[in-house]
Amino acid sequence: MRVHICAVGRMRAGPERALLDDYLTRFERTGRALSLGPVTVHEVEDKKGMGSDAEAVLLERALPQNALIAIMDERGKVMPSPDFANTLAQWRDDGQSDVAFIIGGADGIARSLRAKANFRLSFGAMVWPHMLARVMLSEQLYRAATILSGSPYHRT
Repeated sequence: MRVHICAVGRMRAGPERALLDDYLTRFERTGRALSLGPVTVHEVEDKKGMGSDAEAVLLERALPQNALIAIMDERGKVMPSPDFANTLAQWRDDGQSDVAFIIGGADGIARSLRAKANFRLSFGAMVWPHMLARVMLSEQLYRAATILSGSPYHRT
């Protein structure tokens, strides 16, 4: 199952970028044997500053056809890492070929795009900067792959 991270904003070189790249590389190595990956990061930018509705149009263009849409939303489901791993495995086992995780910009994700989501995931009630949300998502993808592979990376 191919994984797509569709996010508003461009991540520049720096510590967040290094962490993102590291976790995505780890995920791809571990996930390959589990039919998870590769990961593609799609970055969109509303250069005119038109807000979340304009960002939603750009994000929708980045979505692969027939992808399961999972949005990162503070109102979404909070779940422990093993449950997230099992959710990924279930999507894969159900024959889903693509899953797209959407990370909005400063104004969040437009209502129109939220309505199309198949799944809403939250990293808690706090709002996180979108660059850190990418890193946190990439780490959880890697953690999910290690859980599914039986690796000792995840400890309870």
